Amino acid sequence: MIEAEEKTLARLYFKYGAMGSSKTANALMTRYNFIERGKKVLLIKPDIETRDDKRKIKSRVGLEAECVLWSELQTYSHEKLKEFDVLIVDEAQFLLEQDIDFLARLVDCDDIPVLCYGLRTDFTSHLFPGSKRLLELADEIEELKTVCWCGAKATMNARIDEKGNVLRDGKQIMLGANDQYVSLCRKHYNQGKIKGGF
Repeated sequence: MIEAEEKTLARLYFKYGAMGSSKTANALMTRYNFIERGKKVLLIKPDIETRDDKRKIKSRVGLEAECVLWSELQTYSHEKLKEFDVLIVDEAQFLLEQDIDFLARLVDCDDIPVLCYGLRTDFTSHLFPGSKRLLELADEIEELKTVCWCGAKATMNARIDEKGNVLRDGKQIMLGANDQYVSLCRKHYNQGKIKGGF
């Protein structure tokens, strides 16, 4: 008896980590791996992500690639979206809950795998709306790890001022570079200690 070939079902992935855990580098390497195997990949970032070139995703280690903005994705027809074998979203924490619902529908209704990379929590240790929804809906969740200056696992994204003080209040979203954020373990985040530098 010949067994029927099993169809691989698409999944919604959320790969999160504190700042400096190579989320963007992982997204770009994953994109490269799919392309190398002849797959058509759509790389996406939220419009609010303005640190690099408007239509480019760039990692701290120097990897970069062209992308489309979330608002542009919204103009794609159903037929155009079906042309892609996989969607990769960087900085997914900046998406809205309804945006994550849209991605989940692409997975479930159109069998398109979607890989989302981003932060889980903000500088006050509260979930971003996009990350919250991904934690609720994702089929697979993976933590990308980095370390605190003390060597423990860093899970907190501390926002700091020019004197190195850990800030506890302010706007949830403030795009910045390495001089404005540092990844810490929970203990040193709560103590406000950033010894060891960035």
